[in-house]
Amino acid sequence: MAISESPEISSSTATVMATSPSESDLSHFQLRRRAANNVGDAGVPERNGSVNGEAVDDRDRMESANFTSNHGENVNENPTNSDTKFTYRPSVPAHWRIRESPLSSDAIFKQSHAGLFNLCVVVLIAVNSRLIIENLMKYGLLIRTGFWFSSRSLRDWPLFMCCLTLPIFPLAAFVVEKLLQQNHISERAGIWLHVLISTIAVLYPVIVILRCDSAFLSGIALMLFACIVWLKLVSYAHTNSDMRSIAKSAEKGSADSVYDVNFKSLVYFMAAPTLCYQISYPRTQAIRKSWVVRQFIKLIIFTGLMGFIIEQYINPIVQNSQHPLKANFLYAIERILKLSVPNLYVWLCMFYSFFHIWLNILAELLRFGDREFYKDWWNAKTVEEYWRMWNMPVHKWMVRHLYLPCLRNGIPKGAAILIAFLVSAVFHELCIAVPCHLFKFWAFIGIMIQVPLVLITSYLQNKFRSSMVGNMIFWFIFCILGQPTCVLLYYHDLMNRKGSAD
Repeated sequence: MAISESPEISSSTATVMATSPSESDLSHFQLRRRAANNVGDAGVPERNGSVNGEAVDDRDRMESANFTSNHGENVNENPTNSDTKFTYRPSVPAHWRIRESPLSSDAIFKQSHAGLFNLCVVVLIAVNSRLIIENLMKYGLLIRTGFWFSSRSLRDWPLFMCCLTLPIFPLAAFVVEKLLQQNHISERAGIWLHVLISTIAVLYPVIVILRCDSAFLSGIALMLFACIVWLKLVSYAHTNSDMRSIAKSAEKGSADSVYDVNFKSLVYFMAAPTLCYQISYPRTQAIRKSWVVRQFIKLIIFTGLMGFIIEQYINPIVQNSQHPLKANFLYAIERILKLSVPNLYVWLCMFYSFFHIWLNILAELLRFGDREFYKDWWNAKTVEEYWRMWNMPVHKWMVRHLYLPCLRNGIPKGAAILIAFLVSAVFHELCIAVPCHLFKFWAFIGIMIQVPLVLITSYLQNKFRSSMVGNMIFWFIFCILGQPTCVLLYYHDLMNRKGSAD
C-alpha cells in the first residue's frame, strides 16, 4: 500500500540528500543560516574557520525557544509563513557543523570553566574545614600571645638599634659619589670605597644577630632589610658610575648624559619599592588615602592568617616529625606531603601580603608609578620562567647589574645564569641561616638545585610542547616537594643545635 508524502517533506528530504540548491523552504533556511554565520557554499564550516560558535549556539537556543513556544501550532502549515516552524521538522538535519567536545584538548581553553572552578572552591572549603575541625579536636587552640610579643622580644633591642643605624651606609655612599663628582678622589678609589661600604652593610647585621640570642622573626627581618640595603647600594654605585662615564664621553650633549648626585633622589630611592636606582621615576598624581587604609586592613588580616596557620598547623606537624634524612622513605614522603598544604597556604599569603599589599601601599604613599612587582608566575611553564616573573624588583636588579654586565664582559650566557643563581643562593642562605644561627646550607643547596631544574623543565617543555606539563612540574617540584623539605630540615637541625647547647 503506497503511502503518500506531503510535498513539504519530499522537498525537504530531497534538499538534505542533494548538494544542489533547492527552492524549498529548507534550502532557504539553510542558506539563511549559512549567510548569517559567514559559511561557504558547502554548508559545513571549516574546523578552524571564522564561524562564531557562541553566536551559532545563541541562535540555536533562540530558535529552540521559539520552537517550544510554538509547539501547539499546525506543523503542516505552509513553511513559507515561518522558518522557525519548519526548522524542527524530523527531516531537518540535527548535525550540520564540525564541533569539538568542550573538554577536548583543542577546545578546552576556549570554554568557560567557571562552574568547575566553583566546584574546586567548594571541595577545597570542605576538605580544609575537615582539617580545621580535626586539628582543633586533636590539639585544641594553639595560638599564643607570645607569637606576637614576649619578654624575649625585649632582648632584641640590639637588632632594632642595628636596623636604625643602617641608613648610615647610604649616606656614606652619597658622600663617595659627591667626591667622585667633584674629582676629589679617583674612580678606582671610589669603587673600593663602595665595595667596603656595601660589604660592611651586610656583615654588620650578621655579626649583631650572631652575637645576640634574638627571636627568629627579628633576625630574619633585619637580614632582609640589610640585603635590600646592599642591593640598593650596588645599584646606586653602578648606575652613577655608568652615568659618569656617559657624561665624560663624546655623547655629553645628549639627554641621557645627565649626571647629578642628588641627596633627595637617594632618599626617595632608598624608600621606594625598587632595587634599581635612577634619577627620576614615573609618579602618580595623588595618594588614595581610603585605598591605603583598606590595604592596611587586608595586610593585618593576611598577616594574622599566616600566624594562625604556622602556630596551629605547621608547628604541630614539624614537632611530631622525624628528620626527613634520618627516617624511612615512606615516612619522610608522608610528612612532607602533610606539611605541603599549610606551607603552601603560608607561602601564598606571604606573597600576597608582601609583593601585592605592602609594596603597593609603599608605592601609593610615595606615588611610585611602576607597580609591576610580579607577573603571572603561577602560569610559569618552566623554572626559569618562574624566576623571571616571581620577584620583579630582584629580577630587574639581576638583569641590570649582574646578568647583562657579565655578557658585556664576554662571559657566556650559561655562566652568567649560574652566577645569578649563585648570588641568589648566598642571600637566601644569609636570610635563613643567620637568624637560625645554623649554617647547614640547605637554602643554598635548594637554590642551586634550581639550575639543573631549569634545564630539565626547559627540555620537557620543548619536548611535549604543552604549557600544562611544565606548569604542573613547576608546582610539584617547587611547592609540594622543595619548600616543605627545607622547613623540616631546618627545624630538626635547629632543635638538635638547641639540644646540644643545653
